[in-house]
Amino acid sequence: MSAAPPGERSALLPPPSPRAARAAPPRRRACETLLRRLLAAAAAALLLLLVVLVVRRERAERREHAGWARGRFNGTPHLARGRRGAVASENGVCSDVGVDVLRDNGTAVDAAIATAFCVGTLNMFSSGIGGGGFMLVRDPVPCGAAGNATASSPAEHADAAAHRRLPRRQHCSRTTVIDFRETAPRAANATMYAGRPGDARFGGLSVGVPGEVAGLWAAHRRWGSLPWARLVAPSVRLAESARVSRELARRLKLFGSLYMYDLPEWSDVFVNPDTGVLLQAGETVRRPAYAETLRAIAAGGADAFYHGPVAQALVAKVQNAGGILTLRDLAEYRVEEREALQGRWGERTVYTAPAPACGGPLLTLLNVAALYPQWKRDGADDGLSAHRFVEASKFAFAQRTHIGDPAFLNASSLRVVAQIPSMHEAQRIRGRIDDDRTHRLEYYEPLFDITDDHGTQHLSTVDMNGQAVALTSTVNLIFGSGVLDPVTGVILNDEMDDTSTPGVPNAFGLRPSPFNYPAPGKRPLSSTSPTIIEHPDGSFFLSIGGSGGSRIFGAVAQVLYNLDWGMDLSAAIERPRLHHQLLPASVSAETTINEELVEALRARGHDVDMVDINMAVAEVQAVMREQGPPGKAKVFAASDSRKEGRASAY
Repeated sequence: MSAAPPGERSALLPPPSPRAARAAPPRRRACETLLRRLLAAAAAALLLLLVVLVVRRERAERREHAGWARGRFNGTPHLARGRRGAVASENGVCSDVGVDVLRDNGTAVDAAIATAFCVGTLNMFSSGIGGGGFMLVRDPVPCGAAGNATASSPAEHADAAAHRRLPRRQHCSRTTVIDFRETAPRAANATMYAGRPGDARFGGLSVGVPGEVAGLWAAHRRWGSLPWARLVAPSVRLAESARVSRELARRLKLFGSLYMYDLPEWSDVFVNPDTGVLLQAGETVRRPAYAETLRAIAAGGADAFYHGPVAQALVAKVQNAGGILTLRDLAEYRVEEREALQGRWGERTVYTAPAPACGGPLLTLLNVAALYPQWKRDGADDGLSAHRFVEASKFAFAQRTHIGDPAFLNASSLRVVAQIPSMHEAQRIRGRIDDDRTHRLEYYEPLFDITDDHGTQHLSTVDMNGQAVALTSTVNLIFGSGVLDPVTGVILNDEMDDTSTPGVPNAFGLRPSPFNYPAPGKRPLSSTSPTIIEHPDGSFFLSIGGSGGSRIFGAVAQVLYNLDWGMDLSAAIERPRLHHQLLPASVSAETTINEELVEALRARGHDVDMVDINMAVAEVQAVMREQGPPGKAKVFAASDSRKEGRASAY
């Protein structure tokens, strides 16, 4: 029923009396005045509500995109968006190379191979074919197929009841770990660095048998679709001529002056012949010998690296530099295929790399957090949550001292390592964390000294079909061993520095770990933790990993916490981080972190050291897909601005 026009009375009401008619105008004016006041008050209240909502939204956005942060990051955070596929790497050119492969109907494995070759060409200070690493491959399979992801690993959930409550999986996959970690040469022995520890870091004796080409080749033979040569070709062109990035220029400035001017094989590549100084950002770097090596690999596959002229040149250079690498070492190198560790993150399934990588300690950090019901609600800016993370990290690094190459561990040690990612172990750690204080070193039960590791790069890829890759590779220290073969252009790793050397206990009474002593064919301990996570229905959710040596698995855990706290992928990666590796006995906090949080840690007894985000930090790369049909669900990718990374998607 429509309202009567202004000044008219509804026909459903009786006519007013003459007296009421005479009194109507003043009453109407009073009502109108009251109505105007009420409307004004309502408008003011609405305006106030809008102001409050805007302020709250701004605060929420600041919290989402900063968290513990204050100040600015180096580089520009970048969130790439698409619906078909994505690549996240530490070099934007290489992310684009990977997406070009996806556009050509390549698989996620194809994209990862092309991107890895590219990163090793442009960011040769981090990785390359003279190094090695780990690759997780998630391959969709029909549900019910043998070995699919519905099976639980032995270390998965002591909490069987929680496992039974999980929703039924509608998508299935098989996740495989390709271990192409470097191995110790056949002539290696436990005392080879006794009295001369520097030989494990620099020079020919520090070189392990490279595994990257073998690992990429093995993955391509199993999951690749595009021709191998197509995947190597972009890196051949970039090796011939490429622009020097700011990250490369910074590494040259920091490390190049130590030896590059004095060694022709280095100065021929990295010193500008016109200026006589190390290359600057924006100038051109040319690696013609490396381009020729890549051409040989493109034509001949892995055999072209491990046999023939390339192998002969590498062995000659390493031996001339004091090393023990032989042609037999290269010819006998083998990739190891391993079963992924499996765990849970809320209702999602987590797959990560087993020993000698550090996926186990990563799962410990996730499992311990899950035992605090308020973690997800209170954690983002909470000093108590930061304290709990630091304490859990100390226990995780104590666990790390038990890890080594599984082929060299006895049955008792293998049982200990298998328990690391279990909920039973997380519950034990949770029971030993005090919310109001920290403890001395021995409280965290480290068995051996803490072996530090370094360097690396990580890349993540996903294609439209849900195949995904998490790949972490390295030459260890910046520019590896400092050995560059002028014939092949290959920069060799110094991965033997990741081993332990028998000797006297350290200042805290901890002995070097025998699990990590050098031995022929042994793979050194690694802090890498490439990880793939699935939605509750079994579809792909996230591929993630990082670089930065011993800081890697803690950084990955913190990014996952940040996602749990509602941040987008880029914000989760950019948020300032904490690190504690038990030795040294102090918290490492990025300088951009909130001062109140630092004070909260100090109030609980922690020593806190502030570190520049451009120096001792980890860098994380990740790709993510929302739940939904392929081609319709949104895909996101983000690379860490700490290393000026840039992701790409389409």
